[in-house]
Amino acid sequence: MTLIRMLAVAAFVTLLGTPALAAPSAAPAAAGPSETSDLGVPSAAPTTSVDVTPLGGDAAPPSSSFSVVTVFLRADIVVQAVMVLLLVASLWSWTIIVNKWLAFGTLKRRATKFEKIFWSGQSLDELYQQFAAKADHPMAATFVAALREWRRAFEGGAPREALVPGIKDRIEKAMSVTILRETDGLERQLGFLATVGSTAPFVGLFGTVWGIMNTFSAIGVAHNATLATVAPGMSEALFSTALGLLAAIPAVIFYNRFVGEIGRYTTRLDAFADEFSAILSRQLDEKAR
Repeated sequence: MTLIRMLAVAAFVTLLGTPALAAPSAAPAAAGPSETSDLGVPSAAPTTSVDVTPLGGDAAPPSSSFSVVTVFLRADIVVQAVMVLLLVASLWSWTIIVNKWLAFGTLKRRATKFEKIFWSGQSLDELYQQFAAKADHPMAATFVAALREWRRAFEGGAPREALVPGIKDRIEKAMSVTILRETDGLERQLGFLATVGSTAPFVGLFGTVWGIMNTFSAIGVAHNATLATVAPGMSEALFSTALGLLAAIPAVIFYNRFVGEIGRYTTRLDAFADEFSAILSRQLDEKAR
C-alpha cells in the first residue's frame, strides 16, 4: 500500500509539471508599442483640437477697400498740400477745356454762317451795317475793320490814284491786326493747360518722394519693416503721383487739340482776309481811274 501510495503521488506531481496542464496567468501582459503598431490600432485618442477651417473656395476672402478720403487724411501735411494743389489744377483745367470746346464750336458755326451771307451777293454797306455794332466772332471783326478803313478813305471823296497803294496797305494792316488780336483772345488760358501738362507730373513726383521719406522714417523709428508698416505710406505717396498724371494727361491732350483748332481757324481767317483784300483792291482801282 505504501508503494502504491508513493507511485500515485509521483504521478500527480508529474502531471502538475506538464506545460499543457499549467494554470493560466491572471492577466495578459500589456502589448508594447511594436505590437500595437503591428495591429494598426492607436494606443490612445488625440487630445489636441483639430483645425477645421475650410480652405479654397469656401474660405471667406479678406475684406479690402480703397478710400481716397482715408488716404488723404492719413497723409502728411506736405503730401496733403500737393494733393489739394493737383486737384484744384485738374478741376480748373477741365473748366477751361469745356469752355474752349464750346467756344470753338460756336466760332466755327458763326464763321460758316457769315461766309454764306458774305458770298450771297449782299452789298458791303449792308453787311457793314449789320455787323458793325455786333462783331461777335473774329471773321466778322476782320470784315468790319477792313471796311471801316475803306470808308475812311472815301470820306473826302474818291481818292487819287497816288493814294491807292497806301489805302490798300492800311486795309491789309487793319485786318492783320484784328486777326492777331482775335487769335490772341482764342489762345487765352491755353497757357495754363500747357503749364499743368508740363509741371503736374513733377509736382506729383515731389509728393511721392516726400511720402516715401516719411515711410522710411517711420520704419526706422518703429524698427519694423513689415508690409503693414510700409503699405500705408507707399499708397499715399503713389496716390500723389496718380493725381499728378490725372491732371497732366487731359491738359496735354486738349492743349494740343486746341492749338491745332486755332491754327486751322487762323488759316481760315487769313484766307478770308486775302479774298476780301483782293475785292477791295479791285474796287479801289476802279474808283481811282
